[in-house]
Amino acid sequence: MERCPWCGTDPLYVAYHDQEWGVPEHDDRRLFEFLLLEGAQAGLSWITVLRKRENYRRALDDFDPEKIARYDDRKLEQLLQDAGLIRNRLKMKAAVSNAQAYLDLREAGQTLDALLWGFVDGTPRVNRHRSLSDVPAVTPTAEAMSRELKKKGFRFVGPTIMYAFMQAAGLVNDHLISCPRHRQLGDG
Repeated sequence: MERCPWCGTDPLYVAYHDQEWGVPEHDDRRLFEFLLLEGAQAGLSWITVLRKRENYRRALDDFDPEKIARYDDRKLEQLLQDAGLIRNRLKMKAAVSNAQAYLDLREAGQTLDALLWGFVDGTPRVNRHRSLSDVPAVTPTAEAMSRELKKKGFRFVGPTIMYAFMQAAGLVNDHLISCPRHRQLGDG
């Protein structure tokens, strides 16, 4: 049994794979963090974002949606000057609008956890992939989730981003069946 090959040998990536990726997450604040980080990753490798995650936590007030929703143009400019972040104006503006959408969702009496986990009926989907080439980049569930989040005002939540989110937050178990984590995380 060997771990999924996508994480390579980088200690940060290996720790992420072994301790975090695919573990079912239900905490709204952590789900919000994953959502912002997956959006920041668009067009880049995940290790790039992973190496900057602590900088994001510092710069984005530990992913506090109430604080992020109030960021003004001056704060955005400050963030765009921070070399510890991915300095992309659209992604930074999306973080602010996503915080606002998150607060709107909460004001409507809904949690991010209930919304997102509703797409898998509250139980992780367990896949049985044998190789990385078997793992899809997008699924109909991710497409539906993307559409719903966009309707609710979220940005940088395309179907590919949402499938990566589903994998990271444990809505699907996409560890290869040869990986010990597949069995450790179980069948949901």
